[in-house]
Amino acid sequence: MIGKLSGTLLEKNPPQLLIDCHGVGYEVDVPMSTFYNLGDVGTPVSLLIHMVVREDAHILYGFASPAEREAFRLLIKISGVGPRTALAVLSGLGVEALSQAVALQEPARVLKVPGIGKKTAERLLLELKGKLVDAIGQPAGGAASDAHADVMQALVVLGYSDKEAAAAIKQLPADVAVSEGIKLALKRLNG
Repeated sequence: MIGKLSGTLLEKNPPQLLIDCHGVGYEVDVPMSTFYNLGDVGTPVSLLIHMVVREDAHILYGFASPAEREAFRLLIKISGVGPRTALAVLSGLGVEALSQAVALQEPARVLKVPGIGKKTAERLLLELKGKLVDAIGQPAGGAASDAHADVMQALVVLGYSDKEAAAAIKQLPADVAVSEGIKLALKRLNG
């Protein structure tokens, strides 16, 4: 398996790159977050690789960071999410935004990605819950995100819509405890 490529960037045709590694040119598909952070043609490049072997092709997917590659690997394990869809999710959201969407269970963020429907978005959030944070670390404000996710879940169980619960959570302090967060959110929703 190919795990990393280092060489010279020969071509940039979104979302594909051509990388020269000592005379051998490798075509590598990358998410747009990686694509935009690369230098110009002719500059050195080093990418972490995930290789997909199919009956009719060997396809290389490249990533600028270990977190990005791990998020891709978790995404393609989900039923109905292939490598192209996983690249689209990482291109549309990035690892940080995806991690926050999973922590807060916000399907609306994921639905903004072209090719992702409501059922796929919900399945993606459900299957990545806990796994994404374990694999790549906490999103910004990680512990607070877990508390906010628990408050959101409690509000939904109490009969509030996702939209109402999300609006109430946005007004909560970042370091709020779950029980206090539920009380404050209920005051805002009923006040």
